[in-house]
Amino acid sequence: MTEPKGLGTLDGKTHILPISVYYEDTDLSGFVYHANYLRYMERGRTEFFRLSGISKMAGLEEEEPTAWAIRSIQVDYHRPARLDDVIQVRTTLMALSGARLKVIQRVTLDKTVLVEGRVEACITTLTGKPRRLPKNVQQTLAPFLIAEET
Repeated sequence: MTEPKGLGTLDGKTHILPISVYYEDTDLSGFVYHANYLRYMERGRTEFFRLSGISKMAGLEEEEPTAWAIRSIQVDYHRPARLDDVIQVRTTLMALSGARLKVIQRVTLDKTVLVEGRVEACITTLTGKPRRLPKNVQQTLAPFLIAEET
């Protein structure tokens, strides 16, 4: 059996992905452009899933090909990250149901929360029909579930 491969580390049930801020991530002011935080959070979720043992997040197949879709996302911006900062994307699984999962993601610099996102994702067929989370995905993610606010 091979160990799950993914970037970052686990701190208890929270996945932490360090990210360096490059010039291409910033706007004219030298701050991270607001939409790039969504990209950072996507990377954080992907690496959390990989490290937890789910190697393919898109193309999950049962009867027909499926893909992950974002159902909703709420983002609160508190402080900006800047060029050359090394930030962390902290991903915590908050809810897991038959068809959906919810995570809270915090982008931090040292101990300061810069951005906080609440993401709800679901699995759909490639034609847009919702599907239940495969049992192996539910079983793999269940140990990481935190039922209370962190």
